[in-house]
Amino acid sequence: MDVKDYYKVLGVEKAATAEQIKKAYRKLAVKYHPDKNPDNKVAEDKFKEINEAYEVLSDPEKRKKYDQFGENYKYYEQHGGRPEDYDWSQYGGGQGRTRSYGSGNMEDMFGGGGGEGFSDFFEQLFGSRFSGGGRRQQQGPGRGRDVQATMEVSLEDAYNGATRQVEVNGSRLNIKLKPGLYEGQVIRLKGKGSPGRQGGTSGDLLITIQLAPHPLFELKGQDIYTDLALPLYTAILGGKQTVNTPGASLNMNIPAGTDSGKVFRLKGKGMPAYDNSGSAGDLYIKAIVHIPTNLSEKEKELFQQLSQLNENGHA
Repeated sequence: MDVKDYYKVLGVEKAATAEQIKKAYRKLAVKYHPDKNPDNKVAEDKFKEINEAYEVLSDPEKRKKYDQFGENYKYYEQHGGRPEDYDWSQYGGGQGRTRSYGSGNMEDMFGGGGGEGFSDFFEQLFGSRFSGGGRRQQQGPGRGRDVQATMEVSLEDAYNGATRQVEVNGSRLNIKLKPGLYEGQVIRLKGKGSPGRQGGTSGDLLITIQLAPHPLFELKGQDIYTDLALPLYTAILGGKQTVNTPGASLNMNIPAGTDSGKVFRLKGKGMPAYDNSGSAGDLYIKAIVHIPTNLSEKEKELFQQLSQLNENGHA
């Protein structure tokens, strides 16, 4: 069977940091998520593959085991035996690199469907055992499978934080969402997945965040963009204007002579950084000057006078 290059799957170098691996995974998870690619078998397979890669590379112990045994896995698959029986300096540069027959079972980690969605290489490298006929033999206690779910969150809740209630395995859980949630973020609730086998530990619940579209605000990274309907008189004369944000409303000074389309930047009023309350993006406000309609006769007369004054001033 083919050796999986998990680094290549996520598009990172072998020396990539945990943060770089997480960032690459989030980007790919959003792109290939089944909810965004309904009835797309290619995207579904890709989503399973990147989750398999992240499951290994995000765990220091699994990553160490993969780095140690992955490259010479094929040789060991052909010859059998135990890793310690071989002088691996003859096969690949001196480091022991082969498959490990540990006692863990990926069926327990990823469900009772035979590790559905995960490659044979993954299952065998991380501990699944097979009988002569290819059937998996369960070995004592095993970890329950991780459960994946998607949660849609409004921009206001992502900005301010919120508490959501979810039902898992028949019990209700209150989940506290911190400010600064972003599209594709994965929240891991340890031990809230499927129960373990024969007293083994339960799996985790992995919740992928999806931000709901907003009628007033557009989020780009941590920056928020919005339009401001500006009365003609305020645009000409200047004055105070109330500006709505995903948080509290703000009073903003509008300078006299503001053109329609002018963009104001309010530094630090954008989306907060997750787990970093001292950092936030910016809020960009585009002025849209509102032309009054249904003018009274007096108003029309005054505008005509202004027009004549303007013409005379440029004569």
